[in-house]
Amino acid sequence: MKKRSEAEEIIEHADASLLEIIDHVLNKGVMVHGEVILGVAGVDLVYLRLSALLCAADKLLPVREK
Repeated sequence: MKKRSEAEEIIEHADASLLEIIDHVLNKGVMVHGEVILGVAGVDLVYLRLSALLCAADKLLPVREK
C-alpha cells in the first residue's frame, strides 16, 4: 500500500469552498515564476522570464492616513 503525502491528506480532509481557497491565497499571496525558451536547431531565439505576484492590494500598498 502506497503511503500518501501530507498534501494528499490535507486535500482529502479539506472542506473548503472555492471562495475560501481564493480568500486564503489572496491573504497569503502567491508568487509564480516561469521561463520559456524558444529555439530552432539548438539555437535559442527567444527567452522569456515570467514572474507574477497574486495577492490582495491591501497587502502591497501602504495604508493611507486620512
